[in-house]
Amino acid sequence: MPEPHFDPDRAVAGTGMGGTMDLGVDEAETLEGAPAGPDGTGPQDRPRSLWSDAWRDLRRNPVFVVSSLVILFLVVISLWPSLIASGSPLKCDLAKAQEGSQAGHPFGFNGQGCDVYTRTVHGARTSVTVGVCATLGVAVLGSVLGALAGFFGGVWDSVLSRITDVFFAIPVVLGGLVLLSVITSTTVWPVIGFIVLLGWPQLSRIARGSVITVKQNDYVQAARALGASNSRLMLRHIAPNAVAPVIVVATIALGTYISLEATLSYLGVGLKPPSVSWGIDISAASPYIRNAPHALLWPSGALAITVLAFIMLGDAVRDALDPKLR
Repeated sequence: MPEPHFDPDRAVAGTGMGGTMDLGVDEAETLEGAPAGPDGTGPQDRPRSLWSDAWRDLRRNPVFVVSSLVILFLVVISLWPSLIASGSPLKCDLAKAQEGSQAGHPFGFNGQGCDVYTRTVHGARTSVTVGVCATLGVAVLGSVLGALAGFFGGVWDSVLSRITDVFFAIPVVLGGLVLLSVITSTTVWPVIGFIVLLGWPQLSRIARGSVITVKQNDYVQAARALGASNSRLMLRHIAPNAVAPVIVVATIALGTYISLEATLSYLGVGLKPPSVSWGIDISAASPYIRNAPHALLWPSGALAITVLAFIMLGDAVRDALDPKLR
């Protein structure tokens, strides 16, 4: 019986039901090369990374959208407060002290006759600057020290753990009263430095635990067995997979640092006049709360909304980056 003639331009593929189907070579190669989907019926999408999955979830989360819009608005008015408040926050008129809302002055005046609306808008710059700079400093210092302790372990880990225990034992407000009371600077940098000094242990512990968990994974052990150096292991394999918890905690802590700056300024050891701060305005308006409650209401409300926005943003980021919540 003669053998069937093989046509290189045709190929035979099974139909999956006991028969065959003639296909062109190009069609056969396409069918053979396309990976099957989860149900075996079609091509499978390219696998997404943790960050792409997190971004997709964040875009669909209304909490993230609302908090991001509020924070974006705060950043814009911090950079360009004159967009919505053209006056000077230091211009005061004692003849208008404690007066209520007027045309061109929707928030009224405080006890010194300063426009509450203008000072509230300009106060956002101080809060955002302190929050962002302090968070960056805490995240960098705490992440580096914690990552090194978790990666190398041994004596380095033990020494750093004891140092963090000492810093955790210092009450934050009491430490601020002691350290900042001897500083006469009216800039934000002493407050930022104080927050970094007492805030890094929290991020350090988070980074240490995350690095210890990641370095035990099989892909890290395989890279080590192949001769990867410590720097390559840390930068290429461990850090990208251990940074998510640090980002979540830092985002939530940012709102806490803004609140801490306002607290220290309220107590008179943080920012000092002529600096413009919500904490300073709240402190100045407290004695006049019965006669001019508006002078206390607006800076307090702005502070509460700002802190809430950053905490909501941190919660949304945590939900998106934590695989256990999926």
